[in-house]
Amino acid sequence: MRKKLDRGLHWTTFYSEKLLLAVIGGLTMFAAILDVYELILAMKVELGDLFLLFIYAEILGMVGAFYISSRIPVTLPIIIAMTALCRLIVLHSKEADPWMLMAEAGAILLLSGAAYIMSLKDKLSLEKKKLRDTEDEVV
Repeated sequence: MRKKLDRGLHWTTFYSEKLLLAVIGGLTMFAAILDVYELILAMKVELGDLFLLFIYAEILGMVGAFYISSRIPVTLPIIIAMTALCRLIVLHSKEADPWMLMAEAGAILLLSGAAYIMSLKDKLSLEKKKLRDTEDEVV
């Protein structure tokens, strides 16, 4: 009975997830367009602005990856966080406390290690899947 109810309600999760990601993608594009418009009006582009545009591109890439594979690779949010921390360092580097800059740089190092470990895990999982698939073909 419980499994039947779960299967019956699965569509709500499926479609609400797709809808929310479409909203996230649309709002990300809207924010990017507004920021590009402001950059054009100001006739000035700084490194922090470029990092922000990279963050928008990474968010759109994450939404696109979900629509293609129905899953979000865990490394993408980590990379977005690293880019956001880089932007923070660039924006506040002149007036920031040196210890705060070291902490932010340490966080980037920690996140890059986590992204590397997760990419190894994904690679190992794909290799295991290929091995299982070839074993199934043999049997």
